[in-house]
Amino acid sequence: MSGASPTSPDAKRPRSYYTTPIYYASGEPHLGHAYTTILTDVLARFDRQDGRDVLFLTGTDEHGQKIQDEAAKRGVTPMELCDTMAERFAAAWERLGTSHDRFIRTTEEEHKAVVTAFLQRLWEHDQIYEGTYSGWYCVHDERYWTEKDIGPDRLCPICGREVIRVEERNYFFRMSAWQDALVRHIEENPEWIVPDIRRNEILGFLRQPLGDLSISRPKSRVSWGIELPFDAEHVAYVWVDALINYLTASGAIDPTAEPSAQGFDDVSGSWWPADMHVIGKDILTTHAVYWPTLLLGVGLPLPRQILAHGWWVVGETKMSKSLGNVVDPLALREDFGTDAVRWYLMREMPTGSDASYTPERFLARYDELANVLGNLASRVISMIGKYRDGVVPETAADGLAADAERALESAREAMGRHRVHDAFAAAMDLARTANGYVEERQPWAQAKDPAEADALDETLASLVRALTVLCALFQPVCPSKMEELARRLGLDGVPRLDDSLTVPLAGRSVAKGDPLFPRVDPGWASEGDA
Repeated sequence: MSGASPTSPDAKRPRSYYTTPIYYASGEPHLGHAYTTILTDVLARFDRQDGRDVLFLTGTDEHGQKIQDEAAKRGVTPMELCDTMAERFAAAWERLGTSHDRFIRTTEEEHKAVVTAFLQRLWEHDQIYEGTYSGWYCVHDERYWTEKDIGPDRLCPICGREVIRVEERNYFFRMSAWQDALVRHIEENPEWIVPDIRRNEILGFLRQPLGDLSISRPKSRVSWGIELPFDAEHVAYVWVDALINYLTASGAIDPTAEPSAQGFDDVSGSWWPADMHVIGKDILTTHAVYWPTLLLGVGLPLPRQILAHGWWVVGETKMSKSLGNVVDPLALREDFGTDAVRWYLMREMPTGSDASYTPERFLARYDELANVLGNLASRVISMIGKYRDGVVPETAADGLAADAERALESAREAMGRHRVHDAFAAAMDLARTANGYVEERQPWAQAKDPAEADALDETLASLVRALTVLCALFQPVCPSKMEELARRLGLDGVPRLDDSLTVPLAGRSVAKGDPLFPRVDPGWASEGDA
């Protein structure tokens, strides 16, 4: 969905507000973007499966010098470029099965009004002053850097491009005034930044005196941005503009309302504070230092948690458009389907760590889906069709109940620790256990002995119950295929996690179909880049 922010959360229900970074509208979506967005989508879907109200936000960052320069290079206006790229990002997320509730664009009038109100509030609270910035700037990453950051070669530490020397009159936010408060918050809330290695990085960064933050660019240099409410000759620094999108979508700020003495009006009826900002580790400082100090400056609550994930690498090198080593997730989707791409990304990368993409590893994870989960579904549905005329037997289905309950508990526990890969390992383990149960019970042998009719009924009913639980567990990562599996099991839809243990199954008609995950040519991985 795009446009206006969703309605306020139901105060009587548990809620979750998840955000991705908003992506620069100057290049195509790649595997790194896809990972962040799908990871956030999986977290959001899992919470919905567990009965929570969810707001899931993503979008595009559409202001700044990089957009202005790229548009000029293409011979279009900045707005035309932003319209094109926002369309492409939105289409990519649709094709990759994301369930975002809000696709925000920083060129929206609502967002511009919220940024204006936020900056005005900082100005009124004496949190902004005019000064001169002299230093190094990376146009590609829209970041200011110190001499220590760029080293003797004067290269951006993130993208490796040359930085430029900038000296200009700017407005500054008194970020240094909030250093002690931020350190105190991090130390008192050890789970605020996860994983621990990223928390330690920020605490290490904050051991040195924190400078003030340049929050504007003069229009003489950059005209494509949101005008400062107190100086029409300057536009907001693109990172400040972008970070405020999280507030815009939350409904926390009514830009037409009068400020309270401490800051903005009560945010209790909104989605703010965000429950989790999901980001790549390269933008941790902006989210764990710039953003919280800005919020402290206007008296708003801080986000509840920041999850900084690792990078996808090729060999030893980060996957990067500038290095020309990116993998197109939509190309992988064409060969294997959306759910297989989602599964690979969630299963292969331990949340918070780096992971290396190879075609061979992708194929190994796909085979896991096909040979374990897909094979189980085909076997069970086929046997019910063959031995019970396609109808689930009316009998106890307890043969795998304890295993199913353990899988649900393990998945919840792993998701609670942000170990997404472990949560789906627990789900896949249940599928392996169910396949082992087939071999142990040997329903083909039970079917030959009339005295074993009740035992066969129990075997088949227990397997259908296990498949129902697997359907609920895999839904966050393989939503399309799990909808199909639910249909084949005769269910009205994918059940929620708890409901999967109790939804009535006896008497439902199952339906055969093509393999959920068709086998692929084993030579695919040797044919080159997917």
